[in-house]
Amino acid sequence: MSDFTASVLETKNGFHVDGYEKISYDFTFLDGVFNPENPQLAECYKRWGRVLAVTDLNVYNVYGGQIEQYFERYGLELKMHKTKIGEKAKTIPTFLSIVDSMTEFGIYRKEPVLVVGGGLVTDVAGFACAAYRRNTNFIRVPTTVIGLIDASVSIKVAVNYGNYKNRLGAYHAPMHTFLDFTFLRTLPTAQIRNGFAELIKISTCSHLDTFNLLDKYCEQLIDTGFGRTDGAPEEVRAAADRINKEGIHEMLKLETPNLHEIGLDRVIAYGHTWSPMHELVPETPLRHGHAISIDMAYSATLANSRRLISDAEHRRILNLFSRAGLSMDHPQFDEEILDKGTAAILKTRDGKLRAAVPNPIGSCTFLNDVDAKELNAALRRHKELMKEYPRSGEGLDAFVDAGDTGYTENNEPEVKAVEVAATKAGSLNGNGAIHGGSVPNGHMNGAKGVKEEIANGSGSVDGLTNGINGYINGSRA
Repeated sequence: MSDFTASVLETKNGFHVDGYEKISYDFTFLDGVFNPENPQLAECYKRWGRVLAVTDLNVYNVYGGQIEQYFERYGLELKMHKTKIGEKAKTIPTFLSIVDSMTEFGIYRKEPVLVVGGGLVTDVAGFACAAYRRNTNFIRVPTTVIGLIDASVSIKVAVNYGNYKNRLGAYHAPMHTFLDFTFLRTLPTAQIRNGFAELIKISTCSHLDTFNLLDKYCEQLIDTGFGRTDGAPEEVRAAADRINKEGIHEMLKLETPNLHEIGLDRVIAYGHTWSPMHELVPETPLRHGHAISIDMAYSATLANSRRLISDAEHRRILNLFSRAGLSMDHPQFDEEILDKGTAAILKTRDGKLRAAVPNPIGSCTFLNDVDAKELNAALRRHKELMKEYPRSGEGLDAFVDAGDTGYTENNEPEVKAVEVAATKAGSLNGNGAIHGGSVPNGHMNGAKGVKEEIANGSGSVDGLTNGINGYINGSRA
């Protein structure tokens, strides 16, 4: 929600306008947001007597019945827009499908759309709300660790465009965000781990107490869905609640003075200097949490080389990543990628590196005076250190799978049926191999390859896989 005030002054040749927009929105921690005993969400819709909810199909399949019963309990008419969401579907067509539902529903200017899902859902639906009549309200109920900890804090909303990630978007704050960590009971461990990286990010450079708790309870937090699974020790749940609240609070304190990202020295950009480049380098992209973990671990080594953190602090950071099963290195994170990543981020950050590094743990310094020689020396040292860790620093479940791209419904890949059909066709080489990820326009050609494999009935499993990988890699660029 926002209020706008302005002054208009007459000048010699016209007018001068000063405008200031007040942005205000609320967060509520509420386990069991769709529990009929909790009226808080329903009260937001009492005035309207109805709800348009946008969610992804996976969330609906698990929680749809509960959501429907909740609003029925409060006498609110509910319409559900269900979408299959993943990076491949974070697109204009998905955006337009939500807009169509808003039109069919006859949404009023101030009537809030309810958005339930992970960061991808809140990004696309939030952008639809930002664009619809230029400003339509929405309420967020995030359901993943990244959605709860990271995406919920920001007011950025966006879709991918062609091969470009988040190229079209806006800054649009929700009216309210309900933070319900019981959703983590049904979240796969790989996604819990993926989101854990975001908490390491904020705590390493800004909140020592949270880092200490992550260090103490690391494995238990991941194994118990932040203390929300049945049988989780009360001590772990209490620690998780403190971590989540303090982590989100710290993120908000850092972000709210800079909601439109006018300032470029950003503490929460720790782990985001080189990761935008190397996240997409592997044929199957890294999960975001693993990509930023590689960046953070390397940045810690760079900080240690400069004696900004002690050897003990350096090892403590690396050990936490390792215990969490997060990536600290990858064979394709090399000097060439480091150089390309540096060149790219200099453009994004207006000619300065602005690399956030711990100095010491719990506080942050921005590095601008690092040359290629120093960066490469730190990388060589980092890779030597990684030989001492399991899997040479590579993480567990580090790469995106069908669940990250939309090719799945509750962990059952839809591609499986297509692969069976292709196997029956028995062709040695399919068109998908031509249209797959090896060509520059992988996003479009990958999609075309998949469609042709199905339409022609002449595709092999490899052809389909190449086409799908092309679509995945293209859409995440």
